[in-house]
Formats: sequence, structure tokens, C-alpha cells
Amino acid sequence: MRFSRKLLGPFVGTLAKKLDYYSQFQPSSLTIQQYLDFGRIGTAANSYTFLKNELLVRLANIMQEFTLLPPKLLQMPSSKMVSNWYAESFEDLLGFEASDASPEQVARFNDQLTVVLKRHAHVVETMAEGLIELRESDGVDIASEKGIQYFLDRFYINRISIRMLQNQHLVVFGNVLPESPRHVGCIDPACDVESVVYDAFENARFLCDRYYLTSPSMKLEMHNAVEKGKPISIVAVPSHLYHMMFELFKNAMRATVEYHGVDDDLPDIKVYVVKGNEDLSIKICDRGGGVSRTILERLYNYMYSTAPPPPRDGTQAPLAGYGYGLPLSRLYARYFLGDLFLVSMEGHGTDACIYLKAVPVEASEVLPIYSTSSRRNLTMGPQVADWSHHVPGQGNRPAQS
Repeated sequence: MRFSRKLLGPFVGTLAKKLDYYSQFQPSSLTIQQYLDFGRIGTAANSYTFLKNELLVRLANIMQEFTLLPPKLLQMPSSKMVSNWYAESFEDLLGFEASDASPEQVARFNDQLTVVLKRHAHVVETMAEGLIELRESDGVDIASEKGIQYFLDRFYINRISIRMLQNQHLVVFGNVLPESPRHVGCIDPACDVESVVYDAFENARFLCDRYYLTSPSMKLEMHNAVEKGKPISIVAVPSHLYHMMFELFKNAMRATVEYHGVDDDLPDIKVYVVKGNEDLSIKICDRGGGVSRTILERLYNYMYSTAPPPPRDGTQAPLAGYGYGLPLSRLYARYFLGDLFLVSMEGHGTDACIYLKAVPVEASEVLPIYSTSSRRNLTMGPQVADWSHHVPGQGNRPAQS
């Protein structure tokens, strides 16, 4: 059954009623250990029964927040396109709402998941285009910008989680092949961290060499504090770790070459990887000149980029884009209760730090929940200042001791 709606609407009619219903429920946060265990002993029928409901809940929670974005942004052509994709996918999945878990239905569901994945393949770039369209029209006020920033962090981590559910199901119970026989779905139960680091470095170096005709080298130090002398491995989604490392290496290389010049001897990028009892910690140190605290605070802002906007003729600058690489990398880190942050010394260089949970039962999904709190944060107007100056990193409130 198809629901009639305007081009964007925000979501109307019967679709809106279904969104109201499913957004009442909180999404089920899974640990990476639960993903792993179910991938080993679960059944296609059980996975289908869970997913057909959970995907609707996760979609509904974020689609409700989508309707609270500034009206000007919702009217941008690219934003309308993203909204339509989400409405269409929600409708498609509603078709399985009352279906049983027969092999035929599971097969149809798998086909539908493949369609949804393809439909949403370019959500990030298209939403970024929507922000560019907004900037080029009337711009955006500070209060709206804060609401957009709040929403996009939640929107993109929700997207990461939905794609994780879909890909895991399709690899374990569908026709998608795993990356290796050791993988359980998208998860490597013994992810070789050193291998991912080298892979990300070499691919970033290839781009740097092609663009600047030179690139810095890497010095890597590994320390396993749990099993001394043994290689470092963790339960992880290798593609997520690679995404973070590749982005940070690109940034470090670009900064190093542009600060020192292509004709100078370039200082090494130093990488430290340490596995402790609770955390896997990775630090990437460059001597690329660093940035000021003012700029550092903007680097996670979706409406700010140190690079010019990408061309709209289909070409892409190899080391720059929409400026989304760093904020998205931080979301990949935070998705399973890790983190990513930068410490920079203007005039010297930058340290980028990644923390990931080393214990898989503690690595829980961090998921946005549609609530009165999220509604308030998305619709809050300009606030009266309660400090004489904005202190970088502190927001508008003093740090609690």
C-alpha cells in the first residue's frame, strides 16, 4: 500500500500516523557482542522478525526529528530528496509489518533491504548539498545552525546504525559475501588493528602523492598492555575503523605538506596504538602547523569546511570534500561508545585520538531517541547570553568540577 503525500510534506496522512506510532518506542541498543553472537547462532526468521520492527522504530525516531528542522532547509531541493527517500523506505518496510517469517517472506525482505541500501547510498552527500543550497539562498541564523548541527549528529549516527542492521542481516542471512571467512557479518572477531592502520595509511598516501607529488612517512608504535608481545586485535567493524583512520591520515598529510612545502623534507606522522583492559587507544601525531582553538571548535561543524566546496560537475578533489570527514569519523567512533577528538598546538601540529571499547560486551550502540528533550533542542530559539564571552569547548555553561 502506498501513502499519498506532498513532495516533501513533512510526512503527512497515514504515514504520519504510523510515524507517530513507531516513534513512541525506543530503539533497541545492541552491543557488538550481541551482533556477533546472533550472527553465529541466530536464524534468518528471528533476524527478520526483529529487523522488520526495529528498522521502523529507528526510522520513525529520526524522521520525526526531520520535520522539526528549519522550514527553509526543508524546502531545499536536496533536503526534499532525502526526505522522500526516507518516506519511501518507511513505506516499503511497512509492507512487512504483519507478515510471517516464512522463507519466501524473508527472501522478499532481503531483496527490499538491498533496494533501501541502494536508495540511501548518497544520503550524506545529498544532505550536504541541502545545506549548501540553504547557505546560497538566505543563509542560516545561529540558533537554527545549532539545531541543524544537533540534528545532523543524530541523523548520521542513526544512518550508521540502520546500515549496520541491514548489512549484518544481509551478510549473515542473505546473499552478500563476508570480507573473509573469519568475519561474522560485517564484524571481524579478531580485527588486526595494525593491518587496518597500514591499509588506511597507504591509501591516504596514494592520494597525497597523486595530488602533491609527495607525502610524509609513518612511524608506528604498537603496545599491547593486556597480552604483552602479542599483536593487537579487537572485536570491531573493520570498515568503521578504516574510515576513521583514512580520514585522519588524509588530514594529517594535507596539513604536513601544506605547512612544510612540497620541496622540504617532511616530518613523519607518528602513530601510537595501545590496547588496555577497557580501551583501544590510537593517537596520530602530525607536525602540520596545527590550528587555533577557534578553528578547532569549528572542525566538527557540518556547515564549516577548511576546503572549498566540491565541484558539482561530478569531479572531486582527492583530499577534500564537503568537510564532513571529521564529524562523521567522530560518529563512527561514538557509535559503539568510543570517541574521537583533536588536540592541536597552533604553529606546531595536531594530535588526533581515537578511543574504542576493547571489551565487546561493553561496546553498546549509541542511538538517538525522539523525545521532548530532542524536540526542545531542535526548536530552541536564540538564547540570552549568561557569559561575557564564549569559551571554546565549554559551551555556554561553566565546566562542572
